[in-house]
Amino acid sequence: LSSMLRSSLRSTGFVRRGCRSIFIDTQSTPNPHSMKFLPGKDVLEEGMGTGVYFQRNDRKDWKRSPLAKELFKLDEIKGVFFGRDFITITKNTNGVWNVMKPQVFSAILDFYSTNLPVLQEFSEDHISDTTILDTDDEVVATIKELMETRIRPAVQDDGGDIFLEGFDPDTGIVTVRLAGSCVGCPSSTATLRGGVENMLKHYVPEVTGIEDATDHGDGDDEPLVLRHQQGE
Repeated sequence: LSSMLRSSLRSTGFVRRGCRSIFIDTQSTPNPHSMKFLPGKDVLEEGMGTGVYFQRNDRKDWKRSPLAKELFKLDEIKGVFFGRDFITITKNTNGVWNVMKPQVFSAILDFYSTNLPVLQEFSEDHISDTTILDTDDEVVATIKELMETRIRPAVQDDGGDIFLEGFDPDTGIVTVRLAGSCVGCPSSTATLRGGVENMLKHYVPEVTGIEDATDHGDGDDEPLVLRHQQGE
């Protein structure tokens, strides 16, 4: 291969390992600081859940993932989200995608050549935030079903995820936490208000509003605060 062709293939995430080729596609997200990387294969194996989010400031957590450890070697990366078949990278304000993309490609491609698991610690009998338990009443079970089948797939299409933190039957407030490209995204408020909240209130009359428990700021971004207002 010519040096120009090698450079072109590397910048698009293409490499040949022995007789096998790996191609990593990329997709933009509504958050300009986040980008989806799709390796064309499962990222999370069955039983690992639908999504796992790692943040730079939680070193103890992300060290359980060899891939997250490699990606966080890039100083500009502040968040790594693993979906079923994609990886969302969130950069800080100093990062430049044209510079970072080849570095991210290299880290992901090198990782897949090791045959290590994406997660070294996970429970085989994983209970997710939307697992319907015997102790759940009809309202909570319906909220969980909507979150898993209607809301989560739409959010993951944009490179993020949404986790159910709880439901307060006294106030009717559903508390959620965002991950991936949704963290710090300018359109998160509109998504939660116009999408998630409206859907939950439409199908579950007991729901009166939604509250975002996500920490959207880490010092270089303005935090996104969403609070339910009485009388809306």
